[in-house]
Amino acid sequence: MNATLTSNHKVISRDEWLAARKALLAEEKALTRQRDALAQRRRELPWVKVEKNYVFDTPAGKKPLAELFGGCSQLVVYHFMFGPEWKEGCPSCSYLMDHVDGAIPHLAARDVSLVLVSRAPLAKIEPFKKRMGWHFNWVSSFGSDFNFDYHVSFTPQQKASGKVDYNYAVEPFPSEEGPGVSVFYKDPKTGEIFHTYSVYARGLDPLVGTYVLLDFVPKGRDEDNLAFSMAWLRHHDRYATGGGFADPDLPFWPDVAKAEVAAMGSSSSCCGGGSEKRS
Repeated sequence: MNATLTSNHKVISRDEWLAARKALLAEEKALTRQRDALAQRRRELPWVKVEKNYVFDTPAGKKPLAELFGGCSQLVVYHFMFGPEWKEGCPSCSYLMDHVDGAIPHLAARDVSLVLVSRAPLAKIEPFKKRMGWHFNWVSSFGSDFNFDYHVSFTPQQKASGKVDYNYAVEPFPSEEGPGVSVFYKDPKTGEIFHTYSVYARGLDPLVGTYVLLDFVPKGRDEDNLAFSMAWLRHHDRYATGGGFADPDLPFWPDVAKAEVAAMGSSSSCCGGGSEKRS
């Protein structure tokens, strides 16, 4: 253990530790029950019928939203931050997706398809996906209203106003793209599509297994003293040998995001689960 942590942390006997651990376990079990109840309330939310005919560019040609479901009735869309002018995908969204690729066959077994949607053209998405070694479906909404209607992309006019509609609030946001998940249901009989749920910002934290593990260890996420919560992140092929920083100047962050995050001078991140301050 780090010497500073050791010097500042209480050390007790094994019996005392066991009593403290059991007390914490009671709180953990209560939180688990609360999470189950919240998930039930989420499923009980009313739905909104999708009236607009969204069309996406896919490796198999242009497809409407209905065809993104594959053979399933439920569709999870991850809004991956990858703007049309960006050279590569967002590091924080990449971090989340590193945890998701292996879930695809398990989701399909429960009548769920997962698709990533970005405004970047396929000509940029496909090589980046190959570089990352991912296998999920990833389509482009370039030229569509989809990202704007689901509040994960913002027009120059919206950005110029200083505030955008993100995470159910109108507030400053450091990028023209934001992360999120939107969920849809397609009625097997009528083919009608319904929007059932969307979540943004730290609501995406449950997707990140690395954060779950970091929350177990003494230092936790160890992000409090960073310029913004996810400043430590790299694409998984950009960490130096031994886990260090191969490129500490963050050349892979989109220039607009780097500049605006720096200007904000806060601990906010432009994307991923760290896009809200922790309190």
